[in-house]
Amino acid sequence: MSRSQRSTATLVTAVILLLVLVVTVWWLNRESIASSPPVQPAPELASLAIAPAGTMSGYSRDRFPHWAGSGTGDSCDTREIVLQRQGTAVARDAKCRATSGKWLSPYDGAEITEATKVDIDHVVPLAEAWRSGAATWTDERRKQFANDLDHPQLIAVTAASNRSKGDQDPATWKPPTKTYWCTYAKNYITVKVAYQLTVDQKEHDALATMLTTCPAPTPVSR
Repeated sequence: MSRSQRSTATLVTAVILLLVLVVTVWWLNRESIASSPPVQPAPELASLAIAPAGTMSGYSRDRFPHWAGSGTGDSCDTREIVLQRQGTAVARDAKCRATSGKWLSPYDGAEITEATKVDIDHVVPLAEAWRSGAATWTDERRKQFANDLDHPQLIAVTAASNRSKGDQDPATWKPPTKTYWCTYAKNYITVKVAYQLTVDQKEHDALATMLTTCPAPTPVSR
């Protein structure tokens, strides 16, 4: 056999061995590959209608009356109820105002010990709601949205994180604490679904990206 023939035979043998190795690795891992499908957006996200953002024409925060009374006959407004719910060891005065306590801002992981330094953020900003469907609502519906205690729409955070967010949607703002992305995206989607608000394409894609940080569901034992 000539030198060139020996080289060709060696190359062919190497290719065959490589193919055998690849097939062997695939065979040994076929079950784990089959049981780990690509991460897909939550079904709730898929149910949201995708539409271009509307205009801000006619918008005003006054169109969303917020920090309304509790309706239970006491002096607690929505802000004070959120402070009570989300704080630890919260004390309040005769007018239901928080006087002391401790709050953890999930957006940036900061701890706050002065109630006056806590902001209550609307997870879906009021202006974003206006751009995605709330412009056609009645003022009473907008009031309900701005004071919603039944959905994950109101959250106690630092003033700095609340103001850095402003009226931005997830396409342009995400919580600085990446470990909170999953919770934030799920809460945001929950609110938009509850109020049948739309999302634009960039907003949708940003939410889908944030959902990929969620832990994989635990397989069901059979």
